[in-house]
Amino acid sequence: MNYEQYDQDDAAVFGANEQNDIDVDVSRYVRLARLVLEAERVMPEVEMSLLFVDEPTISELHERFMGYEGPTDVLSFPMDDELPPAGRQPDQGGRGPGSPSDPGDPPSVLGDVVVCPSVAGRQAAERGGALDDELSLLVVHGVLHLLNYDHAEPSESATMQRREQELLARFRETQNEGD
Repeated sequence: MNYEQYDQDDAAVFGANEQNDIDVDVSRYVRLARLVLEAERVMPEVEMSLLFVDEPTISELHERFMGYEGPTDVLSFPMDDELPPAGRQPDQGGRGPGSPSDPGDPPSVLGDVVVCPSVAGRQAAERGGALDDELSLLVVHGVLHLLNYDHAEPSESATMQRREQELLARFRETQNEGD
């Protein structure tokens, strides 16, 4: 099992690889989740978890929380009903730009994103794509769900897919800069 926390005065993302079927670079996907949070201007005082699990685990979660049998690729579990506002809001007091809360305030828990790499691997093979690309898409998709994006309506779906592609392109750029 591989556990990692990425937390530098920004949103804290806890990553864990709780499966042994496929090797997963947890730190890569934690960086991607943080990029999404930063791009969506989520306040720094938030926490979320990114978990990679096996098919029996995601199947159990899928049935228990969604009412569907069998495995799925990604599930998102938002914790707070409302997201904290991005940046400092006028009339909220605070200690200057970007400091809307008191130092003693606990972080807001955004929620959990649960990804199944073995399902992602099958989907990547069916599409003729790379596993890393499929896992990246699922991480972005899951984090956007935590941020109230949805795809129930065609217009919502188009908006969400467009944002996914923008964020994935930005992540690829940051990865290429590191080479």
